[in-house]
Amino acid sequence: MTGDTSRSTVCLTFDFDAISLWLGPFAARSPSMISRGEFGAVGCERILRLLEREQIPATFFVTGHTADTYPHLVRAIAEAGHEIGHHGYLHENPLSLETAERERQVLVKGLEALDRAAGVRPIGYRSPSWDNSPWTIDLLLEQDFQYESSLMGNDFTPYWCRTGDVIQSDGPYLFGSQVNLVEMPVSWILDDFPHFEYVSIRSLGVNSPGHSAPSKVEEIWQGEFTFMRREIPKGVFTLTMHPQVIGRGHRMLMLERLIAWFKSHSDTHFSTLEAAAQTFRDAHPQGHRM
Repeated sequence: MTGDTSRSTVCLTFDFDAISLWLGPFAARSPSMISRGEFGAVGCERILRLLEREQIPATFFVTGHTADTYPHLVRAIAEAGHEIGHHGYLHENPLSLETAERERQVLVKGLEALDRAAGVRPIGYRSPSWDNSPWTIDLLLEQDFQYESSLMGNDFTPYWCRTGDVIQSDGPYLFGSQVNLVEMPVSWILDDFPHFEYVSIRSLGVNSPGHSAPSKVEEIWQGEFTFMRREIPKGVFTLTMHPQVIGRGHRMLMLERLIAWFKSHSDTHFSTLEAAAQTFRDAHPQGHRM
């Protein structure tokens, strides 16, 4: 199903990292730290119940490790009709993989895990930590992905990805060529993790104080949406959330309020990122790129 080009679009997306976030980039070996990822399974069940009550389609970016660890939940996501996207295997930052071949191996490993768990072949990708490598776009094209959602060159307007950018410190940044991959842009301000999650790992230089009041985040997200509706009325509003973060009770209550508030705008509809990306493709056929 493609989106409605006459209305504003809201895309609720959930990065189902679960334990992989703590074992991978945070190198946790403490059962206490690892159990924070276990809570992601609890949060995922709560989110699925909420989406069912509200009859809203959503996109879940799932790591291969999560698919291998919680296959029943990944199947439940698919069986509920939600989109499943690729999110690495052990939440590996693509820049940390160092070579194109290693990044390709992780892409394939994640695809195989999602296929084992739920028989799905994603067409959307979101890089762990929102860090693409110099090879990421080419590798996504190689694996027939249709869109990715990791870049921040716009806020509410999808655009075509590029390859071949040249970074110069003593001259202008040189933009490469647009390619057949749609970017569904994201923003840290529209991500629940930096607002809410407390992480302090001195050995890795990680210090996220988190613990914002939901009322503060609700105000920010509503303000961004209000601006979009005024300035880019046909824009795509993409929220990024994590089951282990948004799944806490008082934050779920905030999400319930936000959904009701979005629904109060009659010219707004909810969509998966896949459908929103296809709407962009329909409006910008190959050979007529912006």
